[in-house]
Amino acid sequence: MPYFLYRVQPFAQLQPLGEYASFPEASREAKAVRAAAPAQERRRVRVIFADNALAAEDLLLQVREPQPGGDDD
Repeated sequence: MPYFLYRVQPFAQLQPLGEYASFPEASREAKAVRAAAPAQERRRVRVIFADNALAAEDLLLQVREPQPGGDDD
């Protein structure tokens, strides 16, 4: 399965940036795109592992539950 690189834009718009055979390759490109982007857009670049582009986009658009916090007692 390939790795897909996307820029997530406002209103759940996804801009595909590439497809890569290995994670190191996708990660390197994601870091380069983030380095070239303005600070407020750096965290909007995502690498996702999926069967195809449609599955990758579906995974990126799913709403995830927040992770439980630590012991804040």
